[in-house]
Amino acid sequence: MSPIQTLRAGARRRVELVPMSPMQQLRAGRTVRRVSQLLVGLWLYGTAMAMFIRAELGLDPWDVFHYGVQQHLGLSFGTIVVIVGGFVLLLWIPLKQWPGLGTIANVFVIGIATDVMLAVLDAPSELWLRWVFLLGGIVVNGIGGAMYIGSQYGPGPRDGLMTGLAHRTGLSIRLVRTALEVSVLAIGWLLGGVVGLGTVLYALLIGPAVQAFLPLLTVRLATPPLAPSGSSSPSTVDDQQDLAPEELGH
Repeated sequence: MSPIQTLRAGARRRVELVPMSPMQQLRAGRTVRRVSQLLVGLWLYGTAMAMFIRAELGLDPWDVFHYGVQQHLGLSFGTIVVIVGGFVLLLWIPLKQWPGLGTIANVFVIGIATDVMLAVLDAPSELWLRWVFLLGGIVVNGIGGAMYIGSQYGPGPRDGLMTGLAHRTGLSIRLVRTALEVSVLAIGWLLGGVVGLGTVLYALLIGPAVQAFLPLLTVRLATPPLAPSGSSSPSTVDDQQDLAPEELGH
């Protein structure tokens, strides 16, 4: 079977994301496979972010914000990613959400990976190589996102904020996501973040990229027993059942 046929077959496979509380995520089994996939996926996600920065053709909305903040604080890009992720995670508190292992790992691993890969990757001088970095970064981002989502250890802090706000306000996921991303994009641009054609291409292509890889990379788990009444609130992984893959990011 060719790689294209494999992706097409994977895209038709049912995505089996199991609703679980953070404690259930830890007890769901296949721990070595899932933790390994989680960490590799987050590292690939950070690698993709470094590729977008080096391409200099535009960043995704949250990274426009990260880059804009970086211009004023003088810290490394990865450090800004960690700080913003931690701040966003604090916003989960009034939403009464509990982070999973994947949520906590997301805050730190992506930022570290981005800084490491920025030190490794040089900015290409030729325009065609910059496009290779951009388009290749979207593919790498799709694989990395599908790997960490498919590990079933909970959403990233930014996605958890999105699904949590949608749950608490009763608004649609798409409306909340659009409002959040337009807001961070606008603020980031005003702060000096890089907006370009790559920003538009990312918005158009990241959904299909994750859609292609998520069915192939989701770790199959047995459905856990429901949490007893009165237990801690489940993480927003519960909401992933109602989301299209393109609505899941970091």
